[in-house]
Amino acid sequence: MSKLLKNIFDFYINGSIHVALAVFAFVEITCDKFQLGIDNNVSWFAFFGTVVGYNFIKYDELARVKKVVWHTQLRLVIAVSFVSAIFCSYFFFQLIPVTQITAIGALLLTGFYALPILPKKTNFRNWSGVKIYLVALSWAIVTVLLPIFYSEILIGELIWIYFIQRFLIVFVLMLIFEIVDLSNDALSLQTIPQQIGVSQTKWLGYGLLLMCLILDLFNINDNNNIRFQLLRLLLIFTIAIFLFFASPNCSKYYTSFWVEAIPVFGWFLIL
Repeated sequence: MSKLLKNIFDFYINGSIHVALAVFAFVEITCDKFQLGIDNNVSWFAFFGTVVGYNFIKYDELARVKKVVWHTQLRLVIAVSFVSAIFCSYFFFQLIPVTQITAIGALLLTGFYALPILPKKTNFRNWSGVKIYLVALSWAIVTVLLPIFYSEILIGELIWIYFIQRFLIVFVLMLIFEIVDLSNDALSLQTIPQQIGVSQTKWLGYGLLLMCLILDLFNINDNNNIRFQLLRLLLIFTIAIFLFFASPNCSKYYTSFWVEAIPVFGWFLIL
């Protein structure tokens, strides 16, 4: 029974369902923050799009080097990705044009990360240190700009500040991933911990989290600000704790489950 539960849990993680739930949660937090009052088309598009995008990136390289072992779980992941692609397409066509264009832009970032930009040329994945910026930017676009554009409200200073804060938060979450993956990442990736060391990476993360809090000072006239300042303070404190305890010796579940659960934790606090 325990082996069955472990297999189900691993499928939940390896099938990118958990990370998709994190993206879904961030979209919902944005909708609540700006009281958008929109339907869930963007949230579900982001959820199913994340399943497809992450699984494509995750297994594309294995397929290229012909290291794919066609076990049962991988077949299930492919099946889930196929079904998710259908739902993602459905929700894509429920979006308004400006949101669709923005979604395509985020999709291109994902595609360029995994696929060669030009024939016989490298992809973004192999550009030293670029991964963390692409992931943070893609998450910020999908979880902030997509629901904002879909609601057709004007983008003002508060929204751009929120966009920067979301970028910084995701960036720090990615720093935790890079610390934990330090012993497994190829040196050619030139991740931030590889370049400056684990200790300095953590201090960089603390500094970026502090910057998120400082940016809240520009939201002082936002009527909905105090509630979200408290939420962000709690989330930043939680991220700082995970950053503090991050090390190359941590289990893979430290990041793939617990760190990726932080946005879901924030969403539950709002609910």
